Amino acid sequence: MRIIIIGAGLVGSTVTEALHDEHDVTVVDLDGTRLAPLAGRYDVTTLEGNGASRRLLEQAGARRAHLVIACTPRDEVNIVAAMLAKKLAPQVKAVVRTTNVEYLEVWHERQLDVDFIVSSELETAYAVSRLIGVPAARQTDVFADGQVQIVEFDVDPALPAGDLVGRPLRAAGIPPSSKVASIIRAGEVLFPSGDERIEGGDRIVVIGSPDAARAWSAALGRSSEQVEDVVVFGCGPVGAAVAQALLRQGIRVRVVERSAERAREAASELVDARVFHAAQLDEDFLERERIGQADAGIFALHDDAASLYAAALAKLHGLRLAIAIVQESVSERLFEQAGIDITVNPRLLAAEEIVRFAHDPRTRQVAMLQGNRFEVLDITVRAESSLTGTPFRDLPITGSLIGAIVRNGHVLFPHGDDVLLPHDRAIIFTESSRVSQVERAL
Repeated sequence: MRIIIIGAGLVGSTVTEALHDEHDVTVVDLDGTRLAPLAGRYDVTTLEGNGASRRLLEQAGARRAHLVIACTPRDEVNIVAAMLAKKLAPQVKAVVRTTNVEYLEVWHERQLDVDFIVSSELETAYAVSRLIGVPAARQTDVFADGQVQIVEFDVDPALPAGDLVGRPLRAAGIPPSSKVASIIRAGEVLFPSGDERIEGGDRIVVIGSPDAARAWSAALGRSSEQVEDVVVFGCGPVGAAVAQALLRQGIRVRVVERSAERAREAASELVDARVFHAAQLDEDFLERERIGQADAGIFALHDDAASLYAAALAKLHGLRLAIAIVQESVSERLFEQAGIDITVNPRLLAAEEIVRFAHDPRTRQVAMLQGNRFEVLDITVRAESSLTGTPFRDLPITGSLIGAIVRNGHVLFPHGDDVLLPHDRAIIFTESSRVSQVERAL
């Protein structure tokens, strides 16, 4: 597939990393210093210039392209570039990343001639709302209309041996309707057999039902009780989207915003939330409003340093679960070292949603884990696939795991005697380098 990626920032570079092996990729950016590392690291063509220029799009090969991904930080540039590409080549599929939910609404009203718009804010809101339901998770995603959940957990090194930890998986008390897809230990990835054990300090990926995900969360050290009271620090576009998503879940939301003008606007937009005009670092306010007693805090301030300081201060006041919205990938490690429970990167979430458009058309959804080392695919099985009709225990061991099957709208968590049938939807955990092989096999 010929793909043009407009924008070489975090979203564009993440998409480039995911797609360069299997596709003919051209990356366009105004800043040549962003293009140089991509050209040196990957087999891609780079072009310095304005991606919203008709001349430059033609130079990039838009007339022969199959997919144009416009993901610069400027929404208007992305929309113009995508619409120009559609004019140059009606067959091209154009995907736009936006940071303004209004553009998504306009697109839904069919006022923008692009194929798909990915909203960083909405993807972040969805991610946070999923994490709230599984407090021990580092990362989680849902498939099959919410019937299947992929969850990444860190196992506390101090967690004592029990039903799950320290026992062979075949004898462990694994919650029903779930599987351990992988164990990451000291940087090494294990696709576990029944003899493998979960140990303290491991990072594990689990595929299962939502009930199983909550059971895993409780077993790994955090309460399975429902989160009911959340404080959102910062009510910019991301904070507001997160607050709206949590309110729709019936969660009690308090919003802390330091700008008086923005606080007034938020109070009128978020009618079911309590909005405070206060500095997020005001210790008297934190004590007075008992912020430390909230079930969770979401930190979506203007920059990563401010979010880190506010999250650390809230944890000091007793906050149990801190989720920080980060803008730079390097911040994720810093937040983790500082004891912040979970980080969510809107740009990486947008990249994850964009990547699926370059996959086989049978692939309905993609999730990326562990710095894009792994992917989870929701792919429909071809009638002619050689894997159909073979019991799972007899399928070749390929470094991939089928964690769930969606058949006639119902989810199965397969065992050794189960078989794949034509037109099943398979939820598969695999190394990113093997995605194309998996798609061909199915």
